[in-house]
Amino acid sequence: MIDKILLEKLKSNFNEAYWFIKTNKVRTFLTALGIIFGVASVITMLAIGNGAEKEILSQLELVGVNNIVVTPLPDLEDESEGESEEETSNTESKKFSKGLDMLDALSVTKTIPSIKVVSPEIILDTYVINDGKQNSVKLVGISATFFKVSNIDIEKGKIFTNYQMNNAMPVCVIGKKVEKKLFTGESALGKQIKVRDVWLEVVGVIEEKLISDKAQEDLGIRDLNQDIYIPIKTFLVRYRDRKIITDNLDVNENNQNGPKKRIARGNYHQIDKLTIQVNNSNELKATAEVLSKLLKRRHNDVLDFEIAIPIQLLQQQQKTKQIFNIVLSIIAGISLLIGGIGIMNIMLASVLERTKEIGIIRAIGATEEDVILQFLSESVLISVGGGIIGIIVGIIGAYVIEMVSGIETVLSLNSILISFFIAVIVGLVFGIFPAKAAANKKPIQALRSE
Repeated sequence: MIDKILLEKLKSNFNEAYWFIKTNKVRTFLTALGIIFGVASVITMLAIGNGAEKEILSQLELVGVNNIVVTPLPDLEDESEGESEEETSNTESKKFSKGLDMLDALSVTKTIPSIKVVSPEIILDTYVINDGKQNSVKLVGISATFFKVSNIDIEKGKIFTNYQMNNAMPVCVIGKKVEKKLFTGESALGKQIKVRDVWLEVVGVIEEKLISDKAQEDLGIRDLNQDIYIPIKTFLVRYRDRKIITDNLDVNENNQNGPKKRIARGNYHQIDKLTIQVNNSNELKATAEVLSKLLKRRHNDVLDFEIAIPIQLLQQQQKTKQIFNIVLSIIAGISLLIGGIGIMNIMLASVLERTKEIGIIRAIGATEEDVILQFLSESVLISVGGGIIGIIVGIIGAYVIEMVSGIETVLSLNSILISFFIAVIVGLVFGIFPAKAAANKKPIQALRSE
């Protein structure tokens, strides 16, 4: 019975509040603007934060959580014939490095116990011919561990067998975009493609990965969907092995006694990338230090390689973005606070305007609780209405930001519910003081006021 009476009171108060808001539309809308923009800001900021988190996670998936990447540094030194004797002496005394090669990969695997797998890569910018059409591609020689280390799944077909890997068979796995470009509307499995001068059989197609331009730039990764992958032994046997190329040596054919001209050795490294996966992420830094010492010793103390730990870069980016999102959320919270203060000010003004009305309803039997409920109902309705409009504005704003700036935004039900809940709380909290101010007015004094 008591619950039924309370429900009737609430219904009556909300009806009265709705009537008052309806008759003061402009003032109500201006009052709700703070809530509208506050809720919209919260939703938009959380959408940007969710988008940033999604981007970080996708980048982590691309580079691998426990991976260390070793890349070679080509020798670009090219000294002129007119160099001084001292410069010539320095050139001649420069230590020689064999470069990053397959023996390094084997040594790293056998020497460092914290390493799980090692994945070498050789990359060649070349072209593929199919149906008389020539397209530029990257040909990548890989080991059996490449797909696991790079988190790549096979959509169709299979990866290379041990027989194909060990016997340098002319087989390949292609990216999804390569299949779409060369075999529009049909499957590439079992088909032959000509890469440079070698015919390769397609044995698999990788699952398409969405890689943004920003991720490619920040992390130095390729668009894996546009590559053609072959066994690394196939690459070395049928295409190119830099270790057996001799045109990168110092020459002095014309003048035996004169100063030497050092021809730039260029990229003398046998492999272009070495991805090393460790057992545990807490071993990354220590493993990288040991790896650096090992490779430097094997390269005759020549630092012609670079070691990077992508996850540390991503973690730093994530920390920066989290701080940025916190700052934006605080700004959005300030907007809600200002909206709440606006509600309180308007409701206090409303109390002053409706002093006689308060006196009349108190005189005919309304209690302080009834007056409080009436004014609280108005502030809550304003907040709820502003919250609903704010949600719509926030959703539209998130889509507009993504379209205009290219920043990925991810809307979530949680962010919408949280912002709406905050809007209701703001209405309740900032409506209490005006409601109590109205309830505390004495009926006789209220009726006598002008």
